[in-house]
Amino acid sequence: MPTVLVTGGSGFIGSHAILQLLAAGHQVKTTVRSLKREGDVRALLKAGGAEPGGELSFFAADLEKDEGWADAVAGCDYVLHVASPFPSSIPKHEDELIIPARDGALRVLKAARDAGVKRVVMTSSFAAVGYGHAEQEKPFDETYWTDVGGSDVRPYIKSKTVAERAAWDFIEKEGGGLELSVVNPVAVFGPVLGPDYSTSILLVQRLMNGDMPGCPRVSFGVVDVRDVVDLHLRAMTDPAAKGERFIATVGDTMWIREMAETLKSRMGDAARRVPTKELPDFMVKLAGLADPEVKQIVPELGKYKNATNEKARRMLGWAPRSREDAVVATAESLLALGLLKPSK
Repeated sequence: MPTVLVTGGSGFIGSHAILQLLAAGHQVKTTVRSLKREGDVRALLKAGGAEPGGELSFFAADLEKDEGWADAVAGCDYVLHVASPFPSSIPKHEDELIIPARDGALRVLKAARDAGVKRVVMTSSFAAVGYGHAEQEKPFDETYWTDVGGSDVRPYIKSKTVAERAAWDFIEKEGGGLELSVVNPVAVFGPVLGPDYSTSILLVQRLMNGDMPGCPRVSFGVVDVRDVVDLHLRAMTDPAAKGERFIATVGDTMWIREMAETLKSRMGDAARRVPTKELPDFMVKLAGLADPEVKQIVPELGKYKNATNEKARRMLGWAPRSREDAVVATAESLLALGLLKPSK
């Protein structure tokens, strides 16, 4: 079986990628910023059902430094470049996100090219697709690119767009024989393996804990982390995926109120604190003045951005689970791991 490097093995998508690769019989290498994280990552994988064994090895490599990347990619057939900064609050300067995302992608691609890797699958985001545009009814597809000069483009969105464009430019001009495929997920939900998970999971946690007085008028695409990884693996080996982008979404966007109602209907007593009333926009804007996490969603109030997964289904046979199942799986895992507030 081919050897695969997963960058950012301690992250939400990265840890699930390792699980699926190990289950498929691959030799897996992964990067962490410090080898002190190896024990934590192995604990995450064990929680996800991985058997302890020698099929997984760890390498220290940082997106902002050259050291370690050559060793990490040595002997690999494929690379899943998943690692990217994603803070829960807006940084003081956009370059805190843009530079590591762009330069980190280029470091990985250069190392992969020099090591003779066949293909890199890069985790980009719907953030690189659907922003900076006038509102539209038509679903966004892979032909769209975010306009980084748009009024709704925040630093994270800009970082994902700049990094993906830089990756495609590198492949065109300096890639040699290296192939690139890109996956552009919408908001990623699904089962968490431990307390280190993506920012999108915080929404379900806050709903389940009753930390929100109501539901902001915000909607977004939803996809399960297990399906995001499945799409990466399909893009890794399918000849048709060479040079292509694939949006990872289930379908229609989901309003936060719909998420809350799904949790209420399917999680029973565990969801008794979930609010289902919709908050007026002015209340959310006021809350955003004091809460950096709330501030991030203010530009999205009332907006509707749909995307289509038709390309991934048609070209790669991808078949994701439902939006509702993804949201419920998130809540179930938070409950099982004791990551929700205890009952009174």
